[in-house]
Amino acid sequence: MKSFFEGIADLFVNVIFKYTMDPFRFAESWAISNILNWMFMLIGSAAFIYWMLQLKKYNDSGEEDKSSTSHSYL
Repeated sequence: MKSFFEGIADLFVNVIFKYTMDPFRFAESWAISNILNWMFMLIGSAAFIYWMLQLKKYNDSGEEDKSSTSHSYL
């Protein structure tokens, strides 16, 4: 079983990510090394802003029933 997981590790480290991630890994600049992280952060921020705008639009439309009838103690 150990050799199976070592084979998976070898596949990802030496084959799949060898030519795609090594240029970023050995870059001289900190910004270039982290460009993939910055792209993910930008995508996540854009998705968060879009989601918040959609929630605000839904809240402003007044469609939600805000009456507290689910529990007697509310």
